[in-house]
Amino acid sequence: MDDPLGIPADISLLGEANPNVRTATAIVNGHVITGTDIDQRVALVISASNNQLSEEDLARLRMQVLRNLIDETLQIQAARSQEIEVTQAEVTDRYNTLAVQNFGQEAGAMDEYLISIGSSPASLKRQIEGELAWSNLLRRNIAPFVNVSEEEVNELLKRMEESRGTEEFRLAEIFLAATPENRNAVLENGQQIMQQLRQGGSFQGYARQFSQASTAATGGDLGWLRLAQLRSTQLEAIVNEMQPGQLVGPVEIPGGFWIVYLVDKRQVLMADPRDAVLSLKQISISFEPGITEELAAQQVQAFSTGVQNMRGCGDADAVAGSLGASVVTNDQIRARSLPEQLQNIVLNLQVGQPTPPFGSIEEGVRVLMLCGRDDPEVVGGPSFDDMMNQLEDERVNKRAQRYLRDLRNDAYIDYN
Repeated sequence: MDDPLGIPADISLLGEANPNVRTATAIVNGHVITGTDIDQRVALVISASNNQLSEEDLARLRMQVLRNLIDETLQIQAARSQEIEVTQAEVTDRYNTLAVQNFGQEAGAMDEYLISIGSSPASLKRQIEGELAWSNLLRRNIAPFVNVSEEEVNELLKRMEESRGTEEFRLAEIFLAATPENRNAVLENGQQIMQQLRQGGSFQGYARQFSQASTAATGGDLGWLRLAQLRSTQLEAIVNEMQPGQLVGPVEIPGGFWIVYLVDKRQVLMADPRDAVLSLKQISISFEPGITEELAAQQVQAFSTGVQNMRGCGDADAVAGSLGASVVTNDQIRARSLPEQLQNIVLNLQVGQPTPPFGSIEEGVRVLMLCGRDDPEVVGGPSFDDMMNQLEDERVNKRAQRYLRDLRNDAYIDYN
């Protein structure tokens, strides 16, 4: 393919070969982004990753944070230029909501936490201001001009009904915008994010800090989708092969790179068996400290035999007492709250049947006996309004990406 820019294949560099080697501060249309601004935002990302970063990774992270701060500044400036102001009360309200979500109490605890990790309340409030300003701007200047017809919505709902029983997926995303000029740098950054996520980093935290999709404000949450709603055979094939808890990316798509996390999956317009409410008896034995494996194995065998001889839940307490076992009853436990290994086992039990024994010498050995089960009702599909909102959000997001690209192109940015 010919180079659209007409750049020769063999070039001689006349300046610094690495554009990222520079002081990571900038002036964006007159607004100064300081080193402290970057340090405090980097601290937020590092706290979400729970991992130590190498010097190289830290340098790369600082440059990505600088790019994010530049975009954030452009978004706030664009809103202010059109007299769309975010009040301090709005920022404080959102900040207090995050404090309750993360600490279960008022903002003071989050203030202390942010300072302890090297960030600050002001840094997070600035990020909140950017999110609110951009959201308000899109709501006023783009959303009213996005049209989704009733016919489109009805057609999508019809196809959903026709696909009853097929799978749908709860997805979270991180979108990294890229151009031909910065493609390799963005790809490398996406690979580093993937590495941090695989090492235990918070997907929500990274989505809020790095994603350039409208879902960034909600931690990347895309909600429940069918494959056809991804509108890409490439992405459909990728997601269709994923299992809950799996992470894939960065995948190159038009406009940039996509990192996707499969939160869960279920069948379209069908009740999810994992939402069944169970009545369970947990029957368990513990072992004396220092017990030998041989003696423990004998006790487990006696326990297992005794459980198998129980005549249902009504007999459990008496037999457990004779075995030296304890019984705990829970009448309101959802199947999905059980460890994944146990979910299918329990859901396939008949009332009065126990699971196989599980556990260890250190933790004790136990079984779960099913004493009752209330299956969930068949779920209804999304409403007309829900589907309309989803289609509108998709189109607003695409226009927002173009809008931000134009803001970057028109901005005066000086790097110090």
